[in-house]
Amino acid sequence: MAFKKMTLASMLPSCFMSKNPSSEPKKRATKQISPQTLSFSDLSDTSLPLSVDDLSGSLMSNLHVFTLAELKAITQNFSSRNYLGEGGFGPVHKGFIDDKLRLGLEAQPVAVKVLDLDGSQGHREWLAEVKFLGKVRHPHLVKLIGYCCEDEHRLLVYEYMSRGNLECHLFKRYIASLPWLTRIKIALGAAKGLAFLHEEEKPVIYRDFKASNVLLDTDYNAKLSDFGLARAGPQGDDTHVTTRVMGTQGYAAPEYITTGHLTTMSDVYSFGVVLLELLTGRRSMDKGRSNREQYLVTWAKPLLKNRPKLDRIMDPRLEGQYSTEGAKKAATLAYQCLSDNPKRQTNNE
Repeated sequence: MAFKKMTLASMLPSCFMSKNPSSEPKKRATKQISPQTLSFSDLSDTSLPLSVDDLSGSLMSNLHVFTLAELKAITQNFSSRNYLGEGGFGPVHKGFIDDKLRLGLEAQPVAVKVLDLDGSQGHREWLAEVKFLGKVRHPHLVKLIGYCCEDEHRLLVYEYMSRGNLECHLFKRYIASLPWLTRIKIALGAAKGLAFLHEEEKPVIYRDFKASNVLLDTDYNAKLSDFGLARAGPQGDDTHVTTRVMGTQGYAAPEYITTGHLTTMSDVYSFGVVLLELLTGRRSMDKGRSNREQYLVTWAKPLLKNRPKLDRIMDPRLEGQYSTEGAKKAATLAYQCLSDNPKRQTNNE
């Protein structure tokens, strides 16, 4: 825990320093936490009830239960014009809730995620998401507004994040490049979201931290999304939990892939990969590059501690407009997150 707290919560703010020597780093905002206790212990049980009736009354008070007809109406029958994208869960459509839809629900744009019955995720992941995000509110976790469970249909309704996801901003050439300070702001927000999950009395391991799961609001505030693969961390004297290897290739920690042993440090490794993507503007995996450069970590990690060569890996779309000292600090943090020995990381701090 000490490593994560020192690096993700303390080292990143110093990267806000600009080239102007009179500039001062922004102060880190005080973390806001949910008054409720997080718990994913029920998700580690393979006998998890598959009925929505398992959702508790206290959880239901935070969420709205929508009908399928209501969600069809607000998305114009899931029109292609409202299509936002698709992930492992299924397609996502934009919708708009007006103040007449139901009492107590304010008018607002929303994102409606529809479970693809033939996709890689299913009811268990849908239920995990409902149970988790129904219990917690945090500035750097996407807000779940409600859900729908009718017959075989499983849908989730979230706050609408107008800037989309980080992956698009980094890798879609028709979108303007993110400025340096915006990249650091996004990294800091994502780090706060992970720290919140890890530092609870019962830690939660996100298990699928990647650029496409970091959503951005109008002001480029980062919020983590898609908690279907999250699970309870080790309890008591346990050092890890053993699970079936899940997640996304290129982001998953090597020790987790080889052993199935999952810890909060698995998320820290994934954070290091995304931080590398922010620094370099390159994907974690890119089969279109030469063999030596296809895997971002393999290519970039040796250069992270070589200060004279650091400029060679920085995203050319930044056009040199970044804090040299901030880039060095971010590179050092990425290197620590990507350590081959996560136990040594913790002990060093």
